Amino acid sequence: MKIKPKKRTKDFQKHIGQVPGTLIYTGKKSDKDFHVECFDYTKDTIEESALINIEDAVNYKDTDSVTWINVDGLKYTDQIENIGKQYGLHPLVLEDIVNTTQRPKIDEYKNYLFVVLKMLYYDRDENIVIEQVSFVLGKNYVITFQESEGDVFNTIRERLRYANGRIRGLKSDYLMYALIDAVVDNYFSIIETLGNKIEDLETELFAGQSRDNINVEVQQLKREILKVRRAIFPLREIISRIEKGEHPLIYKRTITYYRDVYDHLIQVSENIDIYREMIWSLMDMYMTTISNRMNEVMKVLTIISTIFIPLTFLAGIYGMNFEYIPELQYRYGYFVLIGVMFIMFIGLLFYFKRKKWL
Repeated sequence: MKIKPKKRTKDFQKHIGQVPGTLIYTGKKSDKDFHVECFDYTKDTIEESALINIEDAVNYKDTDSVTWINVDGLKYTDQIENIGKQYGLHPLVLEDIVNTTQRPKIDEYKNYLFVVLKMLYYDRDENIVIEQVSFVLGKNYVITFQESEGDVFNTIRERLRYANGRIRGLKSDYLMYALIDAVVDNYFSIIETLGNKIEDLETELFAGQSRDNINVEVQQLKREILKVRRAIFPLREIISRIEKGEHPLIYKRTITYYRDVYDHLIQVSENIDIYREMIWSLMDMYMTTISNRMNEVMKVLTIISTIFIPLTFLAGIYGMNFEYIPELQYRYGYFVLIGVMFIMFIGLLFYFKRKKWL
């Protein structure tokens, strides 16, 4: 039966022929609600609120405090465009925010930095989920854009609420570092889960207990690693540009922290390369296991055939219809022939056993 290929809608086709700067949401979470949360803080005070009207976000633009505005719901392009106008964001920046297929990157503007990266996590079924997160870093604010609620920033929220660490005492550049660091730290849990999956499959293959669908699991792992690699590798370039750049929004005291993030990315990248090689080795190991299993089957069949070849030869000779075969008139000829065939059978078994072919 011929399998018809599935129809796939390519996200980039939505942008063909469109005016640059047109906001077109390309994600798959169109059923999520629009939600905006705000943390406005100084070293000694903090105000946490949910913004009902997006226009209220402009009140935090020119304050002396540091503000984190987290926007959930990229399908509401009119709201994204509204907040972009309030903060003077370029139309191409807004276009990249709602384009969830955007490659991780950094764009430097006069009054702000724009960073796009991928947030990775596993769902309950251990299927990897990739969600785009965009950052806009201003003089005293950080705006993050996500597809839906639920992220890896809960530890940052707790640090802000209870003034843990130095986050409340530093500027917005440190806040963006803390958010990026939370995303990168979560990469380690992804890598650890991938490593456990690979080790389990490797143990199963070495034990010779491979299932029939283990090749499907290996292929799924290979695809997961490729997804993770595409999401993580460009981030190294982003952090390197921040670390080596001289943008006025990034203070020198924060460069050391970004350098630490870069070191973590190097470690994650090395693990990804190692696991990628291990996946290819697993596939080779699986094919070798299948080949060995086939060889064992062929070995048994060959031994059986070898045993029955001389027996078939004797049976063929005495099955010929010639009248003057000397042994045909012998009274015990049948029993002698059966005995000879049995001795040959036992002798061949003993020979194969001695050669350790059995």
